[in-house]
Formats: sequence, C-alpha cells, structure tokens
Amino acid sequence: MTVTIYHNPRCSKSRATLALLEAKGIVPEIVEYLSTPPSKEEMKLILDGLAMAPRDLMRKKEEPYAALSLDDDSMGHDALIDAMLDNPILMERPVVVNDGKYALGRPPENVLEIL
Repeated sequence: MTVTIYHNPRCSKSRATLALLEAKGIVPEIVEYLSTPPSKEEMKLILDGLAMAPRDLMRKKEEPYAALSLDDDSMGHDALIDAMLDNPILMERPVVVNDGKYALGRPPENVLEIL
C-alpha cells in the first residue's frame, strides 16, 4: 500500500495526521506541498477525489486569498487552481491519498476511512 500525504510540518493537524498514519504502521510518501506543490493535473485529481471545488480546498484566511480577490465568483476553476498552485499556502491540509482514494485530514481521523 502506497499512501501519500500532502503535508505541512508546521501545521498541527498535518502533524497529527502523519502521526496517526505512522501509529497504524504506515510509512507514507511525504510531499511537503509548500516547497513541492502538486502539478495542475494532480490538483485536479485531488479535487475530484475529495469531491470539492477549488475554493472548498482553499484556506480563506490566508493573505493571498484576499489579495488576489479569490472570493470573486466570476473566477473559473482553472484560475482558482492556478492561484493555489502559485500560492500553495492556500491549500487546505493535510490531504492523504491511498490507492486512488482521497481524504482531508481535518480532523485527522478522516483519513482512516481510506486506509
């Protein structure tokens, strides 16, 4: 089983989710998405897997959200995805992927459903 976690080591929920995986004996592939953001294709897979629109996966209290006027309803999905990839701090975390199944670790226990 290959499990991937899109991880921010400074985030308590992300650290707790990683610890939960490790407690289950899982050594996930760790993608520190702030320095290595997913590709646009990967981001579309993440959004599809989570059944979320781009804005649903955004951290709306982060500075780039307001600075880029990302609350503008006229912005299309591609523009919102591009904004997330250009400003990865906007991406909600952690996202865990297991065998084509996706979960947002908020709360961390959500990932148990895909293991």
